[in-house]
Amino acid sequence: MAAIWFKERSLEEINAIGRGTMMAHLDMRVTAILPDALEGEMPVTEKNIQPAGLLHGGASVALAETLGSVAANLVVDPAEFGCVGLEINANHIRAVRLGQHVHGVARPLHLGTTTQVWDIRISDEKERLTCIARLTMAVIRLKGKGLNRYLS
Repeated sequence: MAAIWFKERSLEEINAIGRGTMMAHLDMRVTAILPDALEGEMPVTEKNIQPAGLLHGGASVALAETLGSVAANLVVDPAEFGCVGLEINANHIRAVRLGQHVHGVARPLHLGTTTQVWDIRISDEKERLTCIARLTMAVIRLKGKGLNRYLS
């Protein structure tokens, strides 16, 4: 299978783009770059739970959008294009408790010239599905703008 990525990147390079962002605040990190998918994880801590001690649904969506957005930008030439979110939807399947980790996998459903659609599945430590999300990204020609400054 041919890789979908515009160019090869290290995990260190990819995780560095999250410094000073929500990605860092919620302790998200990319853990694997597969030929056709990007994987990442997030611990369930006091930073991302709801009052009942369960992972907040918004935190799951933040992980899904992070993985899909990073993946989308890794598919395009960062000197010419940037990808930004148009729409995301999510179904929360199973609760995750404080002290656990969740793992997400972002895979493309469509890689077009003006839009991309990503499927992101988040699972708990026992590999049980906890959230499924679909993210639609707009592919924007940069025209000299610095949108993709981290990936150039």
